[in-house]
Order: sequence, then C-alpha cells, then structure tokens
Amino acid sequence: MTAERRTDTTDHCTAAGGDGRRYWDDAAAHFDDEPDHGLRDPRVRDAWAARLRSWLPVEPSDVLDLGCGTGSLALLAAGQGHRVTALDRSERMAERALEKLSGTGTRVLVGDAALPPVAAGAYDVVLVRHLLWALPEPESALRRWAGLLRPGGRLVLVEGRWGTTTPAGIPADTLAALAAPLGGVTRIEQLGHAEELWGRAVGDERYAAVIRPAAPRRHAEIVDVHLILRRGDEILLGRRAGTGYADGLLGVPSGHLEAGEDVRSGMIREAYEEIGVELAPGDLEAVVVMQHRAPHGESRIGWFFAADLPAGSPEPVNREPDKCAGIGWYPLDDLPHDMVAYGRAGLEAYRAGRPFVLHLHEPGDSIAHDPAGPGRMRLL
Repeated sequence: MTAERRTDTTDHCTAAGGDGRRYWDDAAAHFDDEPDHGLRDPRVRDAWAARLRSWLPVEPSDVLDLGCGTGSLALLAAGQGHRVTALDRSERMAERALEKLSGTGTRVLVGDAALPPVAAGAYDVVLVRHLLWALPEPESALRRWAGLLRPGGRLVLVEGRWGTTTPAGIPADTLAALAAPLGGVTRIEQLGHAEELWGRAVGDERYAAVIRPAAPRRHAEIVDVHLILRRGDEILLGRRAGTGYADGLLGVPSGHLEAGEDVRSGMIREAYEEIGVELAPGDLEAVVVMQHRAPHGESRIGWFFAADLPAGSPEPVNREPDKCAGIGWYPLDDLPHDMVAYGRAGLEAYRAGRPFVLHLHEPGDSIAHDPAGPGRMRLL
C-alpha cells in the first residue's frame, strides 16, 4: 500500500530556503527523534493526546491533518475515534505516516498543504502543526483552509516562534490578526510552559490556536413586486419624486415585500397603498421574474404582475404624493424613454412574452433607460 499522490500546483519552500520537499524528504529518517515529533516517550505522547482531545470535537469527526509529517498527531486523532485524512508534500514523510497509521483507516495523501487537493466543505477539523509560519501567503492559506470546513468546523493550529538569537515562526498575536478576517472566535492557548509536550524545558513562544470561523453568509436578495396595470392598450406609470432614487423617472407601481409576505399578497397591498386599486388574487397574473443588479452591485429579484383595471373600478389615484409626482396612462407599444431602466426591462420582457430575464448593470451604468446605451437585459 502506498500513499496517494496528488499533483502539487506550487513549490513552496518550507525550511532553510531551497526546495522544501527535498529538505523534508531528507529529514524524514530522523524526524521522529524529536520528542514532540515521534511521541515515543509515553509521557509526551499522553500530554499531546490530552491536548488534542481538548481541541477536537467530542464526537467522531472528519479531521484533515495538513503537513502531517510522519503521522504522529494523525495517529492520536484516529485513536480517539476520528476519521482522519493526513497529507504531506514529502513522499518520504507520507510513507512513514502510512506505516505508522496502518490499520487505523486513515487516508494518507501526498500533496501541497497550502493548496490541499481535497474537497471543500468536507471536514469538521483542519489540523496544522508548525506549517503556517513557513508559507509565503499565510492569510490566503488560512482562508483556503477555512473553506475546507463544514459549517461549525474549526481550524486547530500549533505554531510558535522558536529560538532567541534568530527566531523563526509566527507570534500568537500575528496569527490572531491573520485569522480576524475569518470572523468567528479565535482562542490562543500558550504551550511553552508545558515541558511534558516538548520533552524538555523551552524558553520560546509555543501555542495552539483554535479558530472557529464565522458561518458563511448565505446570499440574500431583496424581493420587490411590480404592477403592469392595463387599461386596453395602455398601462399605468408614475413619476418618482422625493425618494432619493430615480427621481424624475417613470415606472410602474412597485414596492418591496414586507416580512412574512408572499409576492401576490405584497402586490395586492402595494396596488392599494400606491394607487387605491383593490385587486383580488385572481386578478393577478405573474408574467415576468427578473434578477436585477444595480450599478453599485446590490441585487434583487423583481416579480412583475399583470392585471386589468377591474370593470367599474374608479380611476387610480396618486395616494403617495410624497413619493410620486403624478400618474398617467401610456401606450404599452410606445413606451416613453424617461423610465427607470430596471422597470423598462421588465416591460420589454413582458412585451416579448419572455417570463424570465436577467438585467445586470455594470459599474458606471445609468439607472435611467438609455436607448443608445449598452444592453444589459438577457432573456432566459
């Protein structure tokens, strides 16, 4: 049985300059001689097992050990009931890890820990020891590692700043600052005082960082409703005023949904509030659904409903004079140009009989309809 090899896409140097892979291949034969690497001393091994148990979830979880070396921590995690994938870019390290982890069900890969060749969102824990400090872009690596986590997952990093004359590594406060853009909570646990972890007294900074990134925000969009109110061959338009957005331009009666409201109920409410027209659910026909993006990037979903002015109904009235300068009837087949581009696109899709449309502005676009401007409407 051999470790699975995954193609590296970069050639980071991880120690003493030069080719990092060759360095660690050469170091593999004696790597476990360090007490905290091989964990041969039962006292050291038990100390690491206790710490690991406190950092990992109680329930069996999927753990990805990046830069696993000869697999000592992966072995402890597997022994605690976790499902472990171990990865190292050194083939000789991975071979020794494979021997050490034989019979545990652990999967051993050869690949670049900075760009792990594994699926996103597949792990509960990403475990990394003595690696982040050596990467040229540690913040990018943290971001990529966080992307490997399931919601509620955690990064467990063991790092330090070793030596006193020419120290190497990354201080705890620097790591905490690098983790800050991930949101969530970062807990630093100092380890330098714990001689049992290192097999001797140490005088430099050593610590663990348990990072629980904030849950990724789901994409959310405003939903608004638009009324194409027909009277024969004409439709009703109103001229916006006093709103701070698209004032002076024409558009159909429209508005945002309120909390808990469905699109049809919202349309019935907006029709009455804006123009005093009472519509029943059966009066409305959903004719266009549009995703729209404003020039500044905000996006929304617009539902366009068509309805005929009910027979015997009084003429619509402008019930929101603080938002609308006036209303009037306009030919559907000869629409005015001074309209909001978003609403105009919905009407053009309706005239074309196409119910689904994208209308995606680019930065710098005008929110006003421009017959000579770039076409941003895409009929689906």
